[in-house]
Amino acid sequence: MTGSASFLQVTYNSRGLGGLPTADGGALASGILYRADALSGLTDGGQQALADHRIGTVIDLRTDAERARAADRLPADGSVRLVSLPVQGGAMDELVQKLMPSTDDVGLSEEQIALVVDQVPTLEDLYVAILDGSATQFAEIGRVVVAASGTDRPGVLFHCTAGKDRTGLAAALLLLVAGAARDVIVADYVQTGTNLAGGLADTLTALITTLGVPLTPRLKTLATESPASAIETALDWIESEHGDVAGYLRTGGLTDAEIDELRRVLRVA
Repeated sequence: MTGSASFLQVTYNSRGLGGLPTADGGALASGILYRADALSGLTDGGQQALADHRIGTVIDLRTDAERARAADRLPADGSVRLVSLPVQGGAMDELVQKLMPSTDDVGLSEEQIALVVDQVPTLEDLYVAILDGSATQFAEIGRVVVAASGTDRPGVLFHCTAGKDRTGLAAALLLLVAGAARDVIVADYVQTGTNLAGGLADTLTALITTLGVPLTPRLKTLATESPASAIETALDWIESEHGDVAGYLRTGGLTDAEIDELRRVLRVA
């Protein structure tokens, strides 16, 4: 499962994190953590895969508007619990829309377009902003994982739209708690760029270009790419601002006891 893409049909960027190595020679427990892009296109086979992998909880990190546009398709029998934890700042079309000037004109002028493009953040700046404003949500993910571990379906799948930014940050935080080395965390993050190449990337960029804004290199990176520098910047910020991942999660409300229990759940006994 580790490193494999799209084990859920139809998704483009889904994989399990079980088996990834920790820095002290251990490994992440299998059947606990799964990451993905949105589940709105999940087939009957994809729903069965949730059961096969004993995934009983799905955490949706998307905004209300994103969920309204493309709700997750989950089993109707209630076998999968849906937890909504909106993380702001990761919806690319909403981000660009907020930068758009109010105008009654048919289209934007070149000056207006240039202004919008100039205000678009780098992926590195975006990740720092998301982390700085979302510690409570990321801490709650940890609580959900611990709670699910005591059930007969302990698997927890977390996702956003592309499974890249908010999902990538959540994965990095959980891997840090488990004790994964930095190169393992970066490699998992970078894998997303490969997974998104093609159909989903085109869909993601269309969300932006239909607003009347050209696809600049920075916008393309924001929407579809996962360069190592972006997650490296996020990891550096956690260390410089909070000392370590435990310090960061404490600002979101997790206690030391909860962090220790989360670490225990995430690792192979």
